[in-house]
Amino acid sequence: MPAHTVNNPALADLLVACGRGDRVAFRHLYDLQSPRLYAIALRLTRQAALASDAVQEAFINVWRNAHRFDPQRGPAEAWLLGLVRFRAIDLLRRTAREVSGEELPEPIDETPDVLARLGAEQDATRLRACLEALPEDRRRLIVMSFMDGLSHTDLAVRTGAPLGSIKAWIRRGLTSLRGCLDGAAG
Repeated sequence: MPAHTVNNPALADLLVACGRGDRVAFRHLYDLQSPRLYAIALRLTRQAALASDAVQEAFINVWRNAHRFDPQRGPAEAWLLGLVRFRAIDLLRRTAREVSGEELPEPIDETPDVLARLGAEQDATRLRACLEALPEDRRRLIVMSFMDGLSHTDLAVRTGAPLGSIKAWIRRGLTSLRGCLDGAAG
């Protein structure tokens, strides 16, 4: 199975080894994951320099905080994705504040082409099936939030729906998604 699957025990082992200060494991983790994480950061920032910075800062956080990773709480890939996503969004916000009067990049494409990008691996197939089982509006909100980096407030503005409704719809969608994935894993 490829090294970039959704729930890869080898990836979790690398993170645990990084948490113990294993530089070889860290280098291997970087080699395996940095191209994919860069692509995600680039999709979020739409700026190569910011994407590179986001990945670099995320891997600094991996080195400093890998000891906090708990494979029982979730997949290693999700943990890494969260670090890069947070860094990319943070860099976008900082850049927007530093350059007064300059607008953020064009709005991120709202189409759920992220689903098409998911590989044919077994875990990705399960995730895709579970996402597709969600109602279209909830699936779209989850993709826009987690893959495109939009906040709940951004989603409320884009859709014209109340913020509380957006939060509730995403929470219900994630609960359904978790139930589907738990059922598919069993």
